[in-house]
Amino acid sequence: TAMEGFVDFTNRCQGRDQLFRATQYTCMLLSYLIEHKAGKEKLVMKLKQLESNMSSGRKMFRLGNMVHALVAARRTTQLPDVVPRFCLTASNLTRALYFICDAVLWLKSAGLQPDIDKLKWRNRATKCYYLSLLINLARDWYEISWRLEQAIREEKTKENSSWDKHSQKLHHVKCDGLHSFLLLLFQILKRNPPLLLDLVKNLCDLSGPLDTLGIYKTNPGVIGFCGILSSLVGIFTLANPCLKLKQ
Repeated sequence: TAMEGFVDFTNRCQGRDQLFRATQYTCMLLSYLIEHKAGKEKLVMKLKQLESNMSSGRKMFRLGNMVHALVAARRTTQLPDVVPRFCLTASNLTRALYFICDAVLWLKSAGLQPDIDKLKWRNRATKCYYLSLLINLARDWYEISWRLEQAIREEKTKENSSWDKHSQKLHHVKCDGLHSFLLLLFQILKRNPPLLLDLVKNLCDLSGPLDTLGIYKTNPGVIGFCGILSSLVGIFTLANPCLKLKQ
């Protein structure tokens, strides 16, 4: 039943983390939207407290994730294709470093190591997370690019005309500009939902570290919205493993 499926989903550590994450970013977005409205001060305070609690809870859930990331890195070193092998192994190793920094921050927030420099370790964690996202996006682009090449080759195969016509066709594909490229990109992503979802999730996740590191400043509203969208994609792919990009 649907209820049993929900219980099974929440029993998984990743499932709980994604639900906490969605709640955390929903609180961030709502508090941003109403913080300047009169008479909403108490509600904003409660939302920010709940956001903080969700963040702390997620840190506790992630304490063992460093081991999972290292195991995943060892597994991805066996991949036959060199680009996915490099990207996924590097991404898992930077994620492991991120989880180490995250665990240190949890020790600080739990009061077990009060002398820890929170700002310094938060900055380290953000840099590791940002790097892992860039590597994931590089892998997404690799997956897209070889599919683009494959699509062009398929177009060539379908043509039964002379070499001159082949040359004209390729010249048209290359020179038709952005519109032709975007149309082909749209068709590829439409035919590959796991790749589309992974790309959307990685792009949404960038908003937080870009803001924290001062690379591209936004606001809690944008970060909250992107976080909610990313969390929904994460929940969706956990509930439907066939929609997760293969690793």
